[in-house]
Amino acid sequence: MEIFPNSFVMQKTANEDILQKKIENASKDMKDEELMDVCKEFESIFIHMMLKEMRKTIPDDGFIEKSTGTKIFEDMFDEEMAKRISDSEENGIGIAKMLYDQFKNQNTIRI
Repeated sequence: MEIFPNSFVMQKTANEDILQKKIENASKDMKDEELMDVCKEFESIFIHMMLKEMRKTIPDDGFIEKSTGTKIFEDMFDEEMAKRISDSEENGIGIAKMLYDQFKNQNTIRI
């Protein structure tokens, strides 16, 4: 009985190896400043989502209905606040710094 290797499995393994090499090269080529910018952007998105959810917990008094414009303004305000918090000199809430340290200390990226 002969066993023929499945070409699909072999191709998948080869593609994973190629992707792994590309990721390793990309992580080596990425400068520290670019990595920190990406980490701060992630922190900003996280804070924005957190502020949106926090705003939902405020009870609506029902006296004055919120217009679409008010909702858009509040969302834009939350987004701007999130950017300013993550860009603050005190390192925001610390998520960007932790991610940065994790990626810098990581020798290889696993898929």
